[in-house]
Amino acid sequence: MKNLLHKLFSVSMALLLLLSTISWTVEKHMCMGRIMDIALFDQAESCCPDIGFVSLKDEGIKKEHCCHNEAFTMQGQDNLTHNFSDVSFSQQVFLVSFTSSYVGLFREPILKNTVFRSYPPPLLDKDLNILHQVFLI
Repeated sequence: MKNLLHKLFSVSMALLLLLSTISWTVEKHMCMGRIMDIALFDQAESCCPDIGFVSLKDEGIKKEHCCHNEAFTMQGQDNLTHNFSDVSFSQQVFLVSFTSSYVGLFREPILKNTVFRSYPPPLLDKDLNILHQVFLI
């Protein structure tokens, strides 16, 4: 379960990094106030025939038409490196102490059996089980 959660978190962080560094462009083609086509990373297809075709005689005449394109571009991040020295000393101390204490919460305690090799157990003068009449059945 822990391994699956770790992999899921890693993939989601990689996707977040990828999506934040890509520049996104969305283009809409609108006719008479209604959206006719939406394109991502490309130009939207026009629903109107080529209205811009004008004969050589009528170069000065511009026809107004109802169709237009709108484009929205969101620039991604270019600078992904952060310098640790830009953080003040008190913030560095806080980050290091918080990280070390937080990581310490998830460590399993090391159970170490203490062996006293230089101290042998005491010699028994009497058998304590018979003395107290305690027997395993």
